Amino acid sequence: MVSCCAFSPSLLATSSGDKTLRVYNTADFSELPFSPLSGHGYGVHCCCFSSCGSHLFSCSTDGSVIVWSSETGEVSAALHHPGRSPLRVCAVAPDSSHLLAGACDGTVALWDFSSKTLRRYSMTPNASVVACCFSPCGQMFVTGCTYGDLKLWDVMDMNLLHAEKDTHDLGVACCSFAQQFKIDGCCVEFRLASCGQDSRLKIWIVSQSEGLLHTLSSQSAPVLSCAFSPDGERVVSGSVDKSVAIYDAVNFVLHIYVPLPPPDRYVTAVALSPTMPWIAIGSMDRTVNVWRMVDEVHSSGKFLTKCFSKAELPGHSRLLLTDWSEEDVQTWLCEEGLQELVSVFKGNNMDGPELNKLNKETAAELGIESLGLRGRLLRKIEALKAEQSGSEAPDEFLCPITRELMRDPVIASDGYSYERESIESWVRGRNKTSPMTNLPLQTSLLTPNRSLKMAISRWKSSQ
Repeated sequence: MVSCCAFSPSLLATSSGDKTLRVYNTADFSELPFSPLSGHGYGVHCCCFSSCGSHLFSCSTDGSVIVWSSETGEVSAALHHPGRSPLRVCAVAPDSSHLLAGACDGTVALWDFSSKTLRRYSMTPNASVVACCFSPCGQMFVTGCTYGDLKLWDVMDMNLLHAEKDTHDLGVACCSFAQQFKIDGCCVEFRLASCGQDSRLKIWIVSQSEGLLHTLSSQSAPVLSCAFSPDGERVVSGSVDKSVAIYDAVNFVLHIYVPLPPPDRYVTAVALSPTMPWIAIGSMDRTVNVWRMVDEVHSSGKFLTKCFSKAELPGHSRLLLTDWSEEDVQTWLCEEGLQELVSVFKGNNMDGPELNKLNKETAAELGIESLGLRGRLLRKIEALKAEQSGSEAPDEFLCPITRELMRDPVIASDGYSYERESIESWVRGRNKTSPMTNLPLQTSLLTPNRSLKMAISRWKSSQ
């Protein structure tokens, strides 16, 4: 599924459980040549841009935050959580001075961005940190956890300034500050939106007299994502009820309620462009839709651009890579902007099985001398494999850690099935908790799941 969407002034980035990020130019919504970005070992949970848009940040179950160049797609830095706990959310300060990440073990890590060094490290016991955001002044940040608590922190010393208990029953899902604020004498007043599993979107006043301002309840299922418009006049939320709600953030009335068109699935992410009246909507159906906000009250919205979906890939992409012909491979190269390699592949009779086995050494043997071109080719191949490894496969056939089709499924002590290599690597990496429940694993004993392995084998044969 699409886990997060983020806008810069000129780009749209999306992250996914397939371990990649995709980056689009908002001028025509074409995917950039270096996209998709592959560098995380596990699914990517969150992504965000620096305020100027020159850097893209992403965090993952692999316990790292990767800093990417928005111009080249190259990795600028990789910051690792001190305990290597899976990271669920990340945020960057408005002036890009600090980078924040929340982890499954309840910790919050704060890095100095210029030096890439860890500044502070704080614990929120017994709950996963799944939401965080900086205040517009950059001197405070808020975290939300799976126990439903919101906490306000001071950036300088990472002192806890205020804790609001049980703000959302069954847990917070997302939080977002409005960029506008009020100054009344010596008091500064900020507005914060939070949403959660209780199907509520709440607006808070963050000041010396903190408190709940308003509760919005137009959606009928858990609200997974929320964001303010750049001018602070609207607040948008996406829900498990397969809808997006747009509210007047001043008068707290519903402007627009948009049920998504088929194929409709849970809305997992919403983001608003800082320069255009656009909303990006990510969903569990692996798509991202971009909509234009309109001024008419109760309008259903105007569809702006195409849906980036696997269903729109050309016909040959519906085949497994190993079944591609030489012509399919050449067509794919053209679609990925690698036309200069068509003659090389044609001269070497490269079909799907050969493309599937291609690596750094064999790519060099083909005579691809440019390191940049070779790197782009290999990244595209890895992204293609990642897409096809879970293509239309039942969710129970995918490893919960890697989101890839399992080859040797085993049952861990938490009762869930994983790819053997993945869960063994997880435990070796000092993660002694369940990837699914975050509770301690009682034993490292793994039991082969032979019935699941046979089911996967039958499904693969049917494909």
